Amino acid sequence: MKNRIFARGDAGRRTRKHGTSRLFVLGALAASATVCGPLTTAAYAAEAQASPVTAAQPAAQTIRFDIQAGALETVLPEFEKVTGITVVVTDPGIRMIQSPGVSGLLAPQQAIDRLLEGTSVRAMFSSSTVARLELRGVAEFVEVTGANPTVASPKFTQPLRDIPQTINLIPQAVIQEQGATTLRDVLRNVVGITFQAGEGGVPAGDQLTIRGFSARTDMFIDGVRDFGGYSRDSFNLEQVEVAKGPSSAIAGRGSTGGAINQVSKTPHVGNSYDVSLGGGNADYKRGTIDVNQPLTDSVALRMNVLWTDSGVPGRDFVKNERWGVAPSITFGLDSPTRLTVSHLHLSQDNLPEYGLPWVPANTNPELAEYANGQPPVNFSNFYGLTGRDYEDTKTDVTTAQVDRALSSGTTLRNLTRYGRNDRDSVITTPRFTSVNTSTALNRQLQSRDMLDTIVTNQTSMISRFGTGTVAHAITAGFEVAREASENFARSGPTAPPADLFNPDPTQPYPGPITRTGASTNGTADSLGLYAFDTVQVTEKLELTGGLRWDRFAVDSDATAIAGDVTSFERTDKMASWRGGAVFKPRSNGSVYLGYATAFNPSAEGLSLSAATVMLEPEKTRSLELGTKWDIMGGRLSLSTAGFRTEKTNARTPGVNPGDAPTVLAGEQTVKGVELGASGRITNRLSVLSGYAYMQSEIEASNTPTELGNALALTPAHTLSLWTTFDATNEISFGGGAQYMDAVFRNATNTAQVPSYWLLNALASYRVNENLTLRFNGQNLADKQYADRVGGGHFIPGPGRQLMLTTDFQF
Repeated sequence: MKNRIFARGDAGRRTRKHGTSRLFVLGALAASATVCGPLTTAAYAAEAQASPVTAAQPAAQTIRFDIQAGALETVLPEFEKVTGITVVVTDPGIRMIQSPGVSGLLAPQQAIDRLLEGTSVRAMFSSSTVARLELRGVAEFVEVTGANPTVASPKFTQPLRDIPQTINLIPQAVIQEQGATTLRDVLRNVVGITFQAGEGGVPAGDQLTIRGFSARTDMFIDGVRDFGGYSRDSFNLEQVEVAKGPSSAIAGRGSTGGAINQVSKTPHVGNSYDVSLGGGNADYKRGTIDVNQPLTDSVALRMNVLWTDSGVPGRDFVKNERWGVAPSITFGLDSPTRLTVSHLHLSQDNLPEYGLPWVPANTNPELAEYANGQPPVNFSNFYGLTGRDYEDTKTDVTTAQVDRALSSGTTLRNLTRYGRNDRDSVITTPRFTSVNTSTALNRQLQSRDMLDTIVTNQTSMISRFGTGTVAHAITAGFEVAREASENFARSGPTAPPADLFNPDPTQPYPGPITRTGASTNGTADSLGLYAFDTVQVTEKLELTGGLRWDRFAVDSDATAIAGDVTSFERTDKMASWRGGAVFKPRSNGSVYLGYATAFNPSAEGLSLSAATVMLEPEKTRSLELGTKWDIMGGRLSLSTAGFRTEKTNARTPGVNPGDAPTVLAGEQTVKGVELGASGRITNRLSVLSGYAYMQSEIEASNTPTELGNALALTPAHTLSLWTTFDATNEISFGGGAQYMDAVFRNATNTAQVPSYWLLNALASYRVNENLTLRFNGQNLADKQYADRVGGGHFIPGPGRQLMLTTDFQF
């Protein structure tokens, strides 16, 4: 990782580098346009000859069908045997989707439509004897059936409606409609989530809580733990899945409040070419390319490219520039064995911030009335130094995945990944020098010179079979991983102080900033084994349960400036389990009861100290009772759940004689209700909404001032609403709102972050089949609010953002 040295001769000012990344991405844009131009023309000509939905349909003769309900991997061979039609499955996950079966005297087209009724899959006939199955684009799919996309994780074998757990899915179509460019933007659609600002031992990037508990290490890409502190972009996301409640049985360590899985775009059958170019206020500029090109009948290439450069509305000096590229290739699209190789690169060059300082308790006449609250200043104030602060991150993720259909009921998957995240950043933390007598602020230097890596392999199997009259869906597997994190301490001269009311970010900084010789280094080796079974006892009753065993071993070294090394090591072995019962009073609905556990090792962040090395993992359990229904012919999905999550041995300071600095004597609970709706209310009106009520309490703590208090950053009420209306076939309008209730920013409940509403809007016009114009307005009321909260500071949310995007599709 590079080490920044600032020369005095240029007053310490750092020039932001635009040229290299712009040339690279613009070159990629030009190359893609050059390569895809003739391909696009050929594809368009082919479309002119036949409609993709109705082309080459099979003969209309009727056939007697009697195919029982089951997974498509079991149902499709029966359909092929009866009709002689070859069915090509474009995504291995399709094979796991449940089909209602079909019976009666029907034409093949009618029969396959019945087999796919109520699912997220459609059939397209490329000839009279070949049908291709693919997941619908969400906008089209919701329009037709109103149902939700399927969960991508191989650890879930049932349709979303029959999983005894709250799982929120944000599809790519909604991401595009909203103009959501980051993972944080996407997650605003999920209730029960709050965002944090990095500080101290936590790097900047995507930090958040789910249902009251930290999820800093609970983010995944395609089921593999995401690593490092960085801000994630949405350009390569097919959908985002948020599993609520303790999920260690599914995700491994952590996952106390839930886990977030980012599903990547992958190659598919059929060619498609999408280009988006957008601009807006606050110097917003963004371009993306998404190209899918079949190379043969069984091989396809997909390329996603991103470039964005933007300020932040309502914030002075803050800038975000990033570019990314995500190529992937799949072999064996039409065969039982499929290999997908992919790479994701995301590079960022930002002028970051830690926002505004919280005002501590004080006797200063100018600040006393704002004690434990937000300062009386313009939210646009920037307290960093433009000549010192910067954020450079580089993220690379390389993946090889093999899917093999061993039989009509058994699928095997193996995934190997190497990931690397480099962070080189200096960010200013604003802190009062003497709050009782002055409004001056220290510009504390927060440096990150760190490298995070992961090497992992996952093997999983799904098998569906029957024993007598009982049907089983078993998923089992193992995971091995090595994670490493290294951070070098740096220091520099004291920065000039800032005035609270009138900061000057252009003040010169003398520099240089250099490594001190101190560093921390953590390495973790983990092993996980799991097995789950869903048993269909009767047509109306399913039981699901399983166990996961994890071994998590961490070696942590802290090197002092003088070179002395302090080493700690710890190995934890823990079992987690989940179970549930699903009662289906009707085929389109379920009532469920689910139970799950989670564990949080003391070395979860790959670091140990004398205060934590002897600590056993924290343990959490959760009970959830809920119901899910697909109504209005399957167009609209509704869900309701009540939950109670308990951390039974939370960390708290040791106070008794002989106690360690930290002991496991605390208890924390979060209980509440969550409601959700997604799909089509009418043929023209769609909705994606959620509401959560949470009541949290610290039931036991060795800090008396915490007893009976609410957990930090746990809002009582959160709401999210997004709806679109198709006024005509060409014109659509949309809008939404998000509400975040007030939260306490500490466990002593002495400081509160105010509640806020955000209002958003959409207007789109489809000029023709290749061109769509889309206008997005975010935070239309230009609300000032605290978006991400740190210990002594907060980062204001973006002000009003207006964007116009041109979408080209071929």
